[in-house]
Amino acid sequence: MQTTSLQGYTFIDLFAGIGGFHLALSSLGATCKFAAEWDEKCQITYETNFGIKPAGDLTKIDVAAIPMHDILCAGFPCQAFSISGRQKGFEDTRGTLFFDVARIIEAKKPKVVFLENVRNLIRHDKGNTLKVITKTLDNLGYDVSYKLLNARNFSLAQNRERIYIVAIKKELDLNFEFPNELNQKVALEDFLLNSPKDGKIIERDDIRFYKELKDFDQLKRDQLPNKPIQIGRVNKGGQGERIYHPKGHAITLSAYGGGVGSRTGLYLINGKVRKLSPRECARLQGFPDSFIITSKMTNAYQQFGNSVAVNVIREVAKSIAKTIY
Repeated sequence: MQTTSLQGYTFIDLFAGIGGFHLALSSLGATCKFAAEWDEKCQITYETNFGIKPAGDLTKIDVAAIPMHDILCAGFPCQAFSISGRQKGFEDTRGTLFFDVARIIEAKKPKVVFLENVRNLIRHDKGNTLKVITKTLDNLGYDVSYKLLNARNFSLAQNRERIYIVAIKKELDLNFEFPNELNQKVALEDFLLNSPKDGKIIERDDIRFYKELKDFDQLKRDQLPNKPIQIGRVNKGGQGERIYHPKGHAITLSAYGGGVGSRTGLYLINGKVRKLSPRECARLQGFPDSFIITSKMTNAYQQFGNSVAVNVIREVAKSIAKTIY
């Protein structure tokens, strides 16, 4: 009988950030054996919540110090490879952070490799980057599957599309399938706090609305669009200057960005235009309210903007469990 439990399985968490992979896999019963994250503030948040202090710079970690494990998880940065990587694969990932993932895979041979990256990985360097990654995993003995999934289709009110890569050892002879979308209707308003102190209110003379707000205020649950609803602007309406309705979704949370609504976007909430608070960003990424935010606002925004969407990771992990049990 198929199961969605990972009880008895172990995993390592590379480029761990604040622990989105950890939260998802441990909720299914898996045990984390090792974590690596170079950012010291993220290390503090991770240790506070999970009791494990991540090792530092993965490029300087001896692979012998990494324990054996069943599942390798990594939300590694997107970097281009050398031109010769089109032919050589693994050897030409040297000098990139993916090489450090690959050398651990080569040494430890986990049953499953579970990776997450930005949507742009598909067309990065004219598609060469993804080709080298999949070829490297293939040469290391893995069947590779990948798919674009959007957090908005997994009960999170955020437009966040990412590529998910799952590679399973060929010798296991297993057929992996990505999960179906949950398609539950949710809205940003479901994730909001009542008047958070750190949800910055924007009061300016150049705020303009250009849609009939009452049309959206009256939307019923089955009418929710499951996407952002842009209703106005600040200034000229450039990046970080667009205003959205809470009956829709949030835009993609980001670690950086410009404009008055940088990192979270701007939303008309209870008659006021404001940014989201760090706790609201945490909720939009699937982190429970029990998750402890250890950093001040700017760093907290960066941490959640860089994080994985926990709900999507959990659903993919359930599909992994169905495959390997």
